[in-house]
Amino acid sequence: MTSRVATAISIPFTEWVDANAERFIERLKEAVAIPSISGDSARRDDVFNMAHWLDGQLKSLGVDTKLVDLGTQNVDGKEIPLPPALLGQIGDFTSEAGKKKKTILIYGHFDVQPASKSDGWDSDPFVLTTVGDKLVGRGSTDDKGPILGWLNVLQYHHDNQKELPVNLKFCFEGMEESGSEGLDDLIVKEAKGYFAGVDYVCISDNYWLNDRTPVLTYGLRGLCYFSVTVSGPAWDLHSGVFGGTVYEPMTDLVTLLSKLVDNKGKILIPGVVDRVPSVTSEEIKLYEKLDYSIADIDKAVGAPIALSSDKVEVLMGRMRNPSLSLHGIEGAFSGEGAKTVIPAKVSGKFSIRLVPDQDPKEINKLVKVYLESEFAKLNSKSKLEVKPLSDGKPWVADYKNPNYEAARVATLLVYGKEPDFTREGGSIPVTLTFSDALGVNVLLLPMGRGDDGAHSTNEKLNRSNFIEGTKLLGLYLYEIGASINIDPKY
Repeated sequence: MTSRVATAISIPFTEWVDANAERFIERLKEAVAIPSISGDSARRDDVFNMAHWLDGQLKSLGVDTKLVDLGTQNVDGKEIPLPPALLGQIGDFTSEAGKKKKTILIYGHFDVQPASKSDGWDSDPFVLTTVGDKLVGRGSTDDKGPILGWLNVLQYHHDNQKELPVNLKFCFEGMEESGSEGLDDLIVKEAKGYFAGVDYVCISDNYWLNDRTPVLTYGLRGLCYFSVTVSGPAWDLHSGVFGGTVYEPMTDLVTLLSKLVDNKGKILIPGVVDRVPSVTSEEIKLYEKLDYSIADIDKAVGAPIALSSDKVEVLMGRMRNPSLSLHGIEGAFSGEGAKTVIPAKVSGKFSIRLVPDQDPKEINKLVKVYLESEFAKLNSKSKLEVKPLSDGKPWVADYKNPNYEAARVATLLVYGKEPDFTREGGSIPVTLTFSDALGVNVLLLPMGRGDDGAHSTNEKLNRSNFIEGTKLLGLYLYEIGASINIDPKY
């Protein structure tokens, strides 16, 4: 397909972005310097500071904003305020010409994961550090860089007094890394209020599969997270005195965990995979086309341990099939040396990643019934408790929608190659909330690469991805605008 704005790659916008690259990096430095760690109550003020900083930036670019109180959060028995959601809008929502424009809702989050130099960072995580082409700092790729990409696009239109090709609404939050508390209720409440009239949603909070090929993401797996606890004696026991005389909770727990999944990743719980739809030939062709290899998997994990040598099989294991992972055991001895203790109470943690047609409520019931049945077979005098801790539904969008077509063409213009269409193995629950509450197509349009190390030490965003990603976001908006015959000359 020939782009509706085929000359866009050489137009003033892209040239202006290149000319202002250092200016954009300085703004990213300011954002990274605010340690907005939502999971640390001692840093809650910093999350508020980040909200106000971003609010000021948007206001300076002509965005009409408001900070929305999301209530409080109980932390260790104490109620502390949640950081506000930041809503904003810019465009022509009243004139006849303005009403004909598409309205795009942009989502992002301004909180970050904890980080300290003592964790193994090569530099201060809250000082943006340039290492070759890399911009290293906590939040650089997750998700401050992508948010500022949108601000860079607004900056062009503000500085050059140019009208946006679409109307924009924004929803930025400060609790994404801690469960997005309060946000779902706000989205549902404002579906017919502040968010009324939204045509599409765009989220930049994910990554390419590798460091070579841009992607558009149209699906996310859901999640069910469980704790299974086995308790026996009233206190820890000496194994030399009581070993061989009592039922041991750890033995029962390890036996139960071994019955959840085999070492090839096959889920052993009856009924869990029954609702998973069969793969279609069209899907297989999508996976075959993806620029990914077993070597990429080995590189990503640091060892040749892929479950299969078949690229398609492994990619489906990550993107379109459910998986069960064991995460840890609490209450057991884990220190140095040799402690010959029989733990009185141990809890195992595991999760199941869900795909479409799997309902979290049904999965919770299946898991509970199965574990209780398997525990009964042990004839143990220990006690069992199975507890669901959290869940979220999977999401899949129509990647043939005009929203995705606009992003595809914009990607081709900026990077000179077709994007891969992917489904992600992880979960972004707010994606499904927007889809269900607003009833519109949601696009995941990533800025960063697969090796950015979000949540890890030395998190980075490549300078080239930040600058070219800014162009991508802008041209995506112009492609959407051009789809309704708005003059794309800028």
